[in-house]
Amino acid sequence: MDRRGPYLHVAADRRNGKYKSLEENAAAVEASGAEIVTVAVRRINISNPNEPMLTDFIDPKKITYLPNTAGCFTADDAIRTLRLAREAGGWNLVKLEVLGEAKTLYPDMRETLRATEVLVKEGFEPMVYCVDDPIAAKQLEEAGAVAIMPLGAPIGSGLGIQNRVTIRLIVEGAGVPVLVDAGVGTASDAAQAMELGCDGVLMNTAIAEAKDPVMMARAMKAAVEAGRLAYLSGRMQKRRYADPSSPLAGLI
Repeated sequence: MDRRGPYLHVAADRRNGKYKSLEENAAAVEASGAEIVTVAVRRINISNPNEPMLTDFIDPKKITYLPNTAGCFTADDAIRTLRLAREAGGWNLVKLEVLGEAKTLYPDMRETLRATEVLVKEGFEPMVYCVDDPIAAKQLEEAGAVAIMPLGAPIGSGLGIQNRVTIRLIVEGAGVPVLVDAGVGTASDAAQAMELGCDGVLMNTAIAEAKDPVMMARAMKAAVEAGRLAYLSGRMQKRRYADPSSPLAGLI
């Protein structure tokens, strides 16, 4: 997975009623311009034709499906879930998350690293949810993760990026794409992630719980694009004092 342009990842998932319907979910994905949609394999129907299927609303030929391990609390559980996903849909590119406990939904990095090593040996290409720690991020990359996905803030919190310093350090040290995963609440949060040099942003609650999810999805698309352009253009240096736009010398 190469580093290239901005990614906007919108999680497609009806858990806890975050989207009113699959129709609304699909409309938000289209408005966002997302290239990849994460799918909670254990929670959403992707194979039973007798019930509404996500593939009826979001075309897997147009949008890349990224099976994830949402709700897994051990490496073994996550590995088992992704093996089943590959059997069901042939996926190798997957999102790995192994949670430590239910209150914070922070990742268990010991179990996450163990799962990453096993999955890579089995031919998976894991994009890995992790803490915002440059050392942990580098360990995951060395284990074979194809993308690093540090949290900006706790999942579903909408608090925005809480530690810009560590996100920037992760970006500077990474040889694979870096995507902020979790904590985004509004468009300015997404723009900030991209201004820090991230390759993309993954979000679900910020769009699903907006009063107008489709409009928020459009806002997120614009924010990701603006943030990426700002990063590539190179912002001005911050100064402690004023610096006039027009020179003061030579005034009449």
